[in-house]
Amino acid sequence: MALTYPSYLRLRELLSLQQPVSDPEEHDEILFIVIHQVYELWFKLLKHEVEKANACFSDGDLYGALATFKRLRTVMKTLVGQLDILETMTPMSFSSFRDRLETASGFQSTQFRELEFMLGQKRSEMLAYYKHDSAGHAELEKRLSEPSVQDHFNRFLEGHGVEVPETIKNKDVTASHEPSKELQEQLLRLYREKPDLVLLFEVMIDFDEGLQEWRYRHLKMVERTIGDKRGTGGSPGAAFLRQSLFKPIFPDLWEIRRDL
Repeated sequence: MALTYPSYLRLRELLSLQQPVSDPEEHDEILFIVIHQVYELWFKLLKHEVEKANACFSDGDLYGALATFKRLRTVMKTLVGQLDILETMTPMSFSSFRDRLETASGFQSTQFRELEFMLGQKRSEMLAYYKHDSAGHAELEKRLSEPSVQDHFNRFLEGHGVEVPETIKNKDVTASHEPSKELQEQLLRLYREKPDLVLLFEVMIDFDEGLQEWRYRHLKMVERTIGDKRGTGGSPGAAFLRQSLFKPIFPDLWEIRRDL
């Protein structure tokens, strides 16, 4: 049988996956489901692209890394834009089916937590929230113990004459990267001497800023929809989201701004 557009994209299966739980069906529940399913597809692509960025860094492929971070940045802008669509749903519209979600919560998105770990924002205590999903828990443990994009970036920098401090190279791989004055001094030198690397550094900052913008917009969307209530399924809600605001992926690239 010839491959067709519907069969290649498995559209019949894909379009059958939107199953509202409200009865009679609340109009905005389809919107809610579609947006979140699309987010999960974007998270899958972001993970795929971060893995490509890691490979580019390990291979010393400057232009491959540059192109990959441009794509990552563009996807993040799309994620932010999708919140505009979700915010067309009023708090009352959400309340009409919220109780039907029972224990389901976006807080349970294994893929987004994987992405955080891959980007170096590692919090081992988060594993406790995924015991209900053995496969997801195992995937998170794997991501937690893998080098992050910051670790791969450090190897890339070594290929350009940067002496990465031993404290960074020998740190616990399950721990988040902390800013380093020693590393920042060498990044400043590269800014002054390597304009081709500056292009990469700036698009990395663009992506980092995009992720922080998404976190902020996500928080405000939650606040305007449910205020300071607990999230669905008893998740921490807005209070937890505030903890992640303004925590960059590449803190050293941000810290040197005052010295450029």
